[in-house]
Amino acid sequence: MRLKISLAKEPKHTELVSSVGWTTADELYSCSDDHAILKWSLLTNETSQLAKLPAEVYATDIHWFPKVVGGGKGKKGESDVFVLTSTDGKFHLISRLGRVEKSVEAHKGAVLSGRWSYDGTAMATAGEDGQVRIWSRSGMLRSTMVQQGTPVYSLAWGPDSDQILYTSGRQLIVKPLQANAKPIQWKGHEGVILKVDWNAVNNLILSGGEDCRYKVWDSYGRLLFTSQVHDYPITSVSWAPDGELFAVGSFNTLRLCDKTGWSYALEKPNTGSVFNIAWSSDGTQIAGACGNGHVIFGHVIERRLEWKNYEATVTDRKSIQVRNVMDDAREKLDFRDRIIKTSLAFGHLVVATTSQCYVYSTKNWNTPMIFDLKEGTVTLIVQTEKHFALVDSSGIQVYSYEGRMQASPKVPGLRPDVLNVQTLSISNDAVAIRDKKDEKVVHLFDATSGKPLGDGKPFVHKLEVAEVTLDQCGPAAERRLAIVDKNRDLYLAQVRAVGGARKVIKLGTMVHSMSWNDETNMLAALQDTKLVVYYFPNAVYVDKDILPKTLMEKDATEFGKNPQIVNFLGNHVIIRRADGSLVSTGVSPYPSMLHSYVSNSRWDDAVRLCRFVKDEALWACLAAMAAYAKDLNTAEVAYAAIDEVDKVQYILHIKEIPSKEARNAEMALFCGSPQDAEGILLQSGLVFRAIQMNINLYNWDRALELAVKHKTHVDTVLAFRQKYLEKFGRNEKSKRFLQYAEGVEVDWQKIEAKIEMEQQKEREKAATVRR
Repeated sequence: MRLKISLAKEPKHTELVSSVGWTTADELYSCSDDHAILKWSLLTNETSQLAKLPAEVYATDIHWFPKVVGGGKGKKGESDVFVLTSTDGKFHLISRLGRVEKSVEAHKGAVLSGRWSYDGTAMATAGEDGQVRIWSRSGMLRSTMVQQGTPVYSLAWGPDSDQILYTSGRQLIVKPLQANAKPIQWKGHEGVILKVDWNAVNNLILSGGEDCRYKVWDSYGRLLFTSQVHDYPITSVSWAPDGELFAVGSFNTLRLCDKTGWSYALEKPNTGSVFNIAWSSDGTQIAGACGNGHVIFGHVIERRLEWKNYEATVTDRKSIQVRNVMDDAREKLDFRDRIIKTSLAFGHLVVATTSQCYVYSTKNWNTPMIFDLKEGTVTLIVQTEKHFALVDSSGIQVYSYEGRMQASPKVPGLRPDVLNVQTLSISNDAVAIRDKKDEKVVHLFDATSGKPLGDGKPFVHKLEVAEVTLDQCGPAAERRLAIVDKNRDLYLAQVRAVGGARKVIKLGTMVHSMSWNDETNMLAALQDTKLVVYYFPNAVYVDKDILPKTLMEKDATEFGKNPQIVNFLGNHVIIRRADGSLVSTGVSPYPSMLHSYVSNSRWDDAVRLCRFVKDEALWACLAAMAAYAKDLNTAEVAYAAIDEVDKVQYILHIKEIPSKEARNAEMALFCGSPQDAEGILLQSGLVFRAIQMNINLYNWDRALELAVKHKTHVDTVLAFRQKYLEKFGRNEKSKRFLQYAEGVEVDWQKIEAKIEMEQQKEREKAATVRR
């Protein structure tokens, strides 16, 4: 990836350019010390003067009203007003036609920075007088947040518009808007900090200072990356809207970096210091305000995508080169409009331009499916085997690869601009979206209809959710959602809850990154200092005891500090190291073969494979898979192979049960689901077995409740309860049991006869079914 730089032969401004701001992806405004506000059109390459500021007004910063909330006022919801801060202590609200709507005395001395909040409800200014002030949308003063002795050179809003980050000499300070909340403060640089930015999508902070370094921080002030010392102070930093990239400006220097800090590209244009950098809303272009009167433009090209043996590279603004590395066959794809977003996965390349979406199959690069986009502002593409999701300013749409729109899930108060691959996941039959307002909530929708799944209630986790991802294979009824919360704990949850709450079970701790396999339901996770592959995560629902045996663990120190899993394709986990390099690590091919056999019910082949490989992890997976599928013979063989003698004995006991329903209920009990087991028995009319199961589990109240409800075996429950209490030398204290004990006679001979009769009835019923 690199920047394609364009610079006019002669500067259009006669003095230093202080700030730039995009209105649309093809239109830019710039302010300079020559008092002119210029309008740049990238479509026609024309530059025109919008307005001339008074001689005493020198602009320091401009910021357009946010597009997300400024919709409907102009073409495609363009913003129609910007704030301009100046050295005369005022800020000016100026319309897109250049008319000054309002001028407000804001600070003593220069106003150094002015920023609209993400939701557009407020604006903050920072001044040479050391104050940070909050203003209403119309320019009325709400509060003076900060008063300090040093100038505030730069500020930025927090993602939820409820915090402000500002500079104080070498310090960085995050101050909440609530009056009594304590600010977070830390030393950021060895020199004065000149510029900061805070991204709404990844919640990371960027800073640059006179110590010639740029740094990346999390929102708690923890240092994630620090750059090498540059030759000159860092004069500007800016995040791309999607939070994947950022740009850094210095004297005759423009750098494009990944969100983790490492550099993609370094340009050395003859511009003087780059005082301000602005990204276009689609994240494909940057503009820089230069010290020698130039405005520099950079287009991000050579983004490279990989999937199996295919490599797609955006070579220009309107063209993509596709290469098949197996036979070095190359295809050049040209487009009518500028490319905004691309995605390559599951045998399809999806390309979103400013007006259309193109869907290519890897089997045919000549005839793509093309459909028009209502909004030319696609911010995210997420693919699955059967369809893909597009996210733009109007929301989320799910399309089939034939270009047919299938669903448009609606989440109240959704901010599409802050969705990314960590907070939106899609599978063949489900869509999971983490709520931005309440991060504990995950909304689940049907991918083909867009309707909420289950009873329509979202899934609510006990902690804030950091990452969600859906498994890709298997039937819809067994879809699983993997969640990493703010504690970095990994949980597995059912997507479709049948008769009750969703089962959520903890899989692991200290998980930094995770990814499902594209062909089988294996899950790879970077856990503390290890790479862990869960060969059969569903084992946690079947038999927690053997879950540790179904894992592959590998030392992850070779991947360096803070690695990320890019994807998990076939038998390869692709990991990006902190320096940007991609590393591939192999996984045994046998678990995926086992998954294939089991999904096709080829149990004999599965046993044969395990006997051939002689791997305990494989046997443990087969044991859990067989128990989950209620295949008793295979489960017996597999549990015997991993020396689980007690479980083998229990399976032998289950096999002796005459009726199939009772066996299924016992297997549900074996898998730790007494409620499911009871449900199976009651549905099959095996009331006595359901009562007996609760007696065996010492669930006395439920056993009595069932006996009374079905008017049978009340004396049986009382008899076993009596026996239990006598064994421990205790007296009955339960009022309910005392009440029924008065009116019911306990006769063991009668009870045993009734039990024998129930068993005989069950045997006869099973024999009839077999015949």
